[in-house]
Amino acid sequence: MSDPVSALNNASQNTGIVVISELGPMGMITLRGDLTEKALTKAAVAAGGVTLPESRHCNTEGALGIAWMSPDELLIMCPYGDVHDRLAGLQSKLAKHHALVVNVSDACAVFEISGPHVREVIAKLAPVDMHPDQFNGTMFRRTRFAQVPAAFWMPDAQTARIVCFRSVAQYMFDLLKDAAQPGSEVGHSA
Repeated sequence: MSDPVSALNNASQNTGIVVISELGPMGMITLRGDLTEKALTKAAVAAGGVTLPESRHCNTEGALGIAWMSPDELLIMCPYGDVHDRLAGLQSKLAKHHALVVNVSDACAVFEISGPHVREVIAKLAPVDMHPDQFNGTMFRRTRFAQVPAAFWMPDAQTARIVCFRSVAQYMFDLLKDAAQPGSEVGHSA
């Protein structure tokens, strides 16, 4: 088996108003089905290692997590090396239920931006109110960064994780770098 390679080989930039890093490969499983069905939610919690999030939220603990993607979809996150075992466990537990379970790890790129201007950088690119009163805690959004479909959450007040398709990783990295250019602070307290 070959070693996994991230879309941009862990590219990073720290010369702007935030630090931008492409994170290495991350295990990600899409689970679609009736989220009110106990067997499905129980299997998701076992695979994700955290409690089930509320609508439009994400629960994470280290490399483990579950993100609410839509009324019938969850994104389960885990270490890349664990994804096949967790996928097999989900498929086994849900074999008699109407559900779709797919490994999407290699289809996605994950970026982390960090620093005191994280909210400003996101606000420049995504149509999301980034004021702490409006986007906080475990909130999770599927949106667009410029014209790139993406999802993001903030593990803490000065860090955001962004997931996009691997095919647009370079474009996303360049968007983030442009939005984080030195001296590009908006000066609006978010």
